[in-house]
Amino acid sequence: MIGIIKRIDKPLLIISIILFALGLVTIYSASNVTAYMLNDADPSRYFMKESLFLISGIIICLGFIMIPTKSYGPWSWIITFIIAVVIVILSLMGQVINGMSGWINYNGFGIQPSEFAKIAIIPLIATYYGRKCRDHSDNLKVMAIPMIAAALVACTILFQGDLGTALIFIGLVALMFFFSPVSKRLKFYAGIIAAVGVFAVGILIATGGAGIIPKDKMARFELNDPCERYITTGNQLCNGYIAINSGGLTGKGLGNSTQKYLYLPEAHTDFIYAIFVEEIGIIGGIILIILYFILITRIIVIGKSSQVMYKKLICFGVAFYIFMHIIVNLTGVLGILPMTGVPLPFMSYGGSICWSLLAALTMVFRISYENKMQKV
Repeated sequence: MIGIIKRIDKPLLIISIILFALGLVTIYSASNVTAYMLNDADPSRYFMKESLFLISGIIICLGFIMIPTKSYGPWSWIITFIIAVVIVILSLMGQVINGMSGWINYNGFGIQPSEFAKIAIIPLIATYYGRKCRDHSDNLKVMAIPMIAAALVACTILFQGDLGTALIFIGLVALMFFFSPVSKRLKFYAGIIAAVGVFAVGILIATGGAGIIPKDKMARFELNDPCERYITTGNQLCNGYIAINSGGLTGKGLGNSTQKYLYLPEAHTDFIYAIFVEEIGIIGGIILIILYFILITRIIVIGKSSQVMYKKLICFGVAFYIFMHIIVNLTGVLGILPMTGVPLPFMSYGGSICWSLLAALTMVFRISYENKMQKV
């Protein structure tokens, strides 16, 4: 294990440590008021829980990094199947939280299995296409198998009411498909189907849901002038704007947010970026985005340096996974797209996103190690 850790990509390790540390500090600052007022007057409650998730995740990943990437294929199918079954069971029998039934709760800790589906599907698609595209890149029946599996998983996620996770899952699968060595002919047909699907969804939204999308879901698309709807559907978005605006260039100082005093209901999860900018300032918000850019770029560089196609696809998949989370969360906070409950990587409180990020980064670290070993 020590030999592996010595040979993993150091720039990626350093930037990951910085982001996780920054996230812990921000979670404590954004959540201490909520924790104090709602949870037995312990201001460090969410910080301690996130720290436990991070430490336990690191311990698990120290074992995970020992597994060669060539073993990812069979296990990814098994894990994806298990996750899909768990999601279906939770959809039918699970406790509904914020309109979703996809949580496993135990002793104050909550886990969202659908978040892990995004991670499991990355090596599944990567190893399948990395192997099958050598001889069957233009065979529709062969190339469609992982897409069918992914579509079934996406349906189970939609069934439990988690639109944000489903959209990222679908987008992740689509991007990995178009970056795979599948033939241009199949990609062309898939592109047409995707375009028709996006157009249909756009028409559905423009017509007010047409009775298919529930009214509470459609309300999320009301993005104009949220402060004029402060009492109804614009509360969260308006308070997010207030937080960002009051932070200015340099912020109010760490711990000095006003909006976290229960004005912003999801201060330590969905809207943590707004609290971060309020306390650290727009300059701090830009620096955070730069750190994300460096992280994603490094993951792509590791993927490109690999000589094996499935390893490239795994790295690209991890980069897409992180990138899509960032885009969906920030566009939601800024009112460009509806807020769908998607956490901001490294920053938002949550055990599921913490473990998922660690697992995703561990796959990249393993690939960086194997790349170096091939050069020895």
